[in-house]
Amino acid sequence: MSESGGDNSQPDLLSGISDIDAVSHLLADLHNDLPGKVTRLRYLADIGEALGTEGTMLFGGIATFNAWAEARSSFAYGNFAATTLLCQSLVENLLAAFLHAGLMDNLPSRIVFRDTLKRCRERDLISSQDTHDLERLMSLRNPLSHFRTVYDDQNIDHRAIQTSVRSSDLIEQDAWFAIGLAVRILAKPQFGSDEATGYKSNSR
Repeated sequence: MSESGGDNSQPDLLSGISDIDAVSHLLADLHNDLPGKVTRLRYLADIGEALGTEGTMLFGGIATFNAWAEARSSFAYGNFAATTLLCQSLVENLLAAFLHAGLMDNLPSRIVFRDTLKRCRERDLISSQDTHDLERLMSLRNPLSHFRTVYDDQNIDHRAIQTSVRSSDLIEQDAWFAIGLAVRILAKPQFGSDEATGYKSNSR
């Protein structure tokens, strides 16, 4: 058995790629689907107007804030599966944290999303349409985070076969729905910070 010499350094993960090579890869990735990126960024700007001139109160701390920031970035850059996952994380944390912060409920330390939706609906924090769409978002998230066989209705490939739409296109469609729904929930008066709503926010 041989021993290594005095140099105990380990090779860098990207040691085979120079800085110039890395920049070239990043620029190529930025240029890929550039019209699509611009379209999605403009869409985010357009729907973001619904959040009010003063921004939005993000209940739920860093988990909610990061989910919102990264969902927008993922959507703009075309990371559609990540967008759906992050939007689900956003609304789960946002709604449960709002119930908790408002002392409206003694929430368990871990609450399932359906229970959160039920409590929010009972207090008219969300509409029946919101509830339906949030349950749909949950069904879109599930096959991305949990294994589903191809025989399951929620499985992406199963849906592709049933609808004759490519799996990648379905994931993109789901992301458009997810980000739009997330903004719709964030735009509700209880999360607004405009003077007319009576709420104050220091986040955008």
